[in-house]
Amino acid sequence: MPAALSAFWLLLAAAFLAALLLELLPALRGGPRPGLFQDLIRYGKTKSGCEQRPAWLRLLDVPKRWFSHFYILSVVWNGFLLLLLIQALFLARPFPIWLQDLLSALGGASQNQDVGDKHLSALLVLMLLWLHSFRRLIECLCISVFSSGVLHIVQYCFGLGYYIVIGLTVLCRVPANVSNGEDFFMQICWYHTLGIMMYIWASVHQHRCHVILANLRKSKSGKVVNLSHSIPFGGWFERVSCPHYFAELLIYVSMAITFGFQNFTWWLVVMYVLFNQALAAVLCHEFYVNRFSCYPTHRKAFIPFLF
Repeated sequence: MPAALSAFWLLLAAAFLAALLLELLPALRGGPRPGLFQDLIRYGKTKSGCEQRPAWLRLLDVPKRWFSHFYILSVVWNGFLLLLLIQALFLARPFPIWLQDLLSALGGASQNQDVGDKHLSALLVLMLLWLHSFRRLIECLCISVFSSGVLHIVQYCFGLGYYIVIGLTVLCRVPANVSNGEDFFMQICWYHTLGIMMYIWASVHQHRCHVILANLRKSKSGKVVNLSHSIPFGGWFERVSCPHYFAELLIYVSMAITFGFQNFTWWLVVMYVLFNQALAAVLCHEFYVNRFSCYPTHRKAFIPFLF
């Protein structure tokens, strides 16, 4: 188990759980919450709904449309890692020395460790991660309509770092000198099929959510007519305020399934995604409820019927 990476993801999950609890439990708030804290957990419309922010905090804003930078980086970086993994598995080319040293420092699998069907699992998960980033990039560039919303520069830098570390987390399951292309596809198991099917299902629904949100600002001809916020209807929006966040969680769960349920570090990633997306959903739900008096009362924030 990659101890360093496991500790990293556990720490992140704990930090976002603490932030979520501070938002959910009034007894923990103990009075006004610090402006910097709110600035670091809010972005886009949830940040604009805050009280007047100090000028020095506004100096640290970057446009929310820069979200596309996360996916550009992920497509390039994780695509590069995917290429190296394919070469290692099918062409018997070992990882570059710098990557071997980096993975070793992060607690990756030893070169002689027998990891069985985890070679195929790692390849599939890295492919799914790359496809997810590519789809989100296309959606950001061609579908989504961004308003003048902003995010904190720390959030921006965190997002860039996240997509670098997430790919390395996948590769840490693969010995640096492994090559077993001859019997590679004999490793296919039922959980690979289940994970991929769940990934496709969740991705389709997330895409539909993003289309619904974008169409709120477009005419029937597809022309952008406003940048205001409206109540979304249709699809999973009938049950929760942020179904695209719920779909994001399901996508990461599908990758955990593709790993065969046994990758403890990846389950910590799932835990981080759970608390991260739950926090964002709570803030978004709060924004909708406060802004629209006619907002559907039966909608949950994040998980249908539960939360």
